[in-house]
Amino acid sequence: MLPHMDAAYNLARWLLRNEHDARDSVQEAYLRAFRAFTQFRGNDGRAWLLTIVRNVCYSKLRSSRRIAEVEAFNENEHGIVNESAETAERLRREVSSELLASTLADLPEAMLEIIVLHDLEGMSYKDISSVVGIPLGTVMSRLARSRLRLQKELLERLSKESSHGL
Repeated sequence: MLPHMDAAYNLARWLLRNEHDARDSVQEAYLRAFRAFTQFRGNDGRAWLLTIVRNVCYSKLRSSRRIAEVEAFNENEHGIVNESAETAERLRREVSSELLASTLADLPEAMLEIIVLHDLEGMSYKDISSVVGIPLGTVMSRLARSRLRLQKELLERLSKESSHGL
């Protein structure tokens, strides 16, 4: 499980948005994994460990009452954003890593965790489905909606920055 420590910390850091809490949660997750190692069936250790990390993080969030209610899908809010190649290129060119990180951090937890697991940790849809406990099709649709929401938020923030710069 040690090779997966960076992925565990990365997931915890994004979900908890606090370095200290993330380290504590990863430590607690490793203790839980050690205690429950007899339940591990030899499949993908990374997915198994990240499931434990995710559960520890959400337990911590619930206990501190920082977790938001699950956001219902709203077609107007999460609808299609202009996905042209020009828009994607503009975002690649103009978005700083700080703006991207702050925009990611402001996404709802369900959207954030899917992007972190897939785009930052490189997990497959199948592994994400196992970690998050949702069907494979839901993983794919949630990732698409999450990316669209991120794109929309980035475009809005870029417009605000450019209008303030004038």
